[in-house]
Amino acid sequence: MERMRTKEIRIGDRVIGGGNPILIQSMCNTKTEDVEGTVDQILKLERAGCEIIRVAVPTMEAAESLKEIKGRIHIPLVADIHFDYRLAVAAMEHGADKIRINPGNIGSADRVRTVVEKAKELDIPIRVGVNSGSLEKHLIEKYGGVTAEGIVESALDKVRMVEDMGYENLVISIKSSDVMMCVKAHEIIAGQTLYPLHVGITEAGTLTAGNIKSAIGLGLILNQGIGDTIRVSLTGEPVEEVKSAKLILKTLGLRKGGVTVVSCPTCGRTRIDLIGLAGQVETMVTEFDDLDVKVAVMGCVVNGPGEAREADVGIAGGVGEGLLIRKGKVIRKLPEAELMPALREELLNLRANQE
Repeated sequence: MERMRTKEIRIGDRVIGGGNPILIQSMCNTKTEDVEGTVDQILKLERAGCEIIRVAVPTMEAAESLKEIKGRIHIPLVADIHFDYRLAVAAMEHGADKIRINPGNIGSADRVRTVVEKAKELDIPIRVGVNSGSLEKHLIEKYGGVTAEGIVESALDKVRMVEDMGYENLVISIKSSDVMMCVKAHEIIAGQTLYPLHVGITEAGTLTAGNIKSAIGLGLILNQGIGDTIRVSLTGEPVEEVKSAKLILKTLGLRKGGVTVVSCPTCGRTRIDLIGLAGQVETMVTEFDDLDVKVAVMGCVVNGPGEAREADVGIAGGVGEGLLIRKGKVIRKLPEAELMPALREELLNLRANQE
């Protein structure tokens, strides 16, 4: 697909927009004041593939904690601010690489200007974020309810406010829990601004519902070339957000590398714990993100070799045993307990040959 060319914005040592790779974000669910817990979670997210991390800054203690947190992590740190402009200023002074605000809930224009002046002084980008749940009353009345058009108008109003204060180091975020409204809003705003867009379906839900809604919404948006950085918002472990975001980007052909696992849905022929085995494989292959290979996990030896033909390596289960397959050809028959170690050994060999 041809991606829309937006303005380049630097966030710490990363750059979004301008055709640069779409970066994956997540947000900590720890108390930011808990430095140890927050750093521990961010390091886990880094290992999973997170490239930008956001933390909540609801207190001055949280803002002051950013300095130590930033010194112990390796990806850009974004401060999420609501209501109190002083927290935005403090977050920037303590090392935030970007701040996320809704100028509409910061307060008076003077307070917004104070935030903008500090961002300008430190050359820190501002993510102007608007959610459908925070749409202003006059826009709800104008459009007869919460609409994509209203969300876009609200966001662009906030952008113009900051631009009028002499600052254009901006990222825009417009989100809704209504998937199709969110898609439409991004289609509208993409034609009205050159600022990079942070894309996500807000309040998407639990692991199952949230993944389905995010995959559909982000897929429709990204497949039109819209979007420069994404977050899959899930009610659950943040690492799951990163895993889902990576898979969405890979499925759309927007990211290469890493192991792709394909597995059959099971049927009456299955005589092996395929569900458990597939889960183990999916976890195991995360250590092979440097490989660009496909791994197949099949439930029976009848169709397994054929179904796994397009995979680089795979396993197919039998009764207490299974086959190790390479490029559609059976290499070995092994006891069930030895399938995982053998598969891992194959991946290690692929890595060694690649080197």
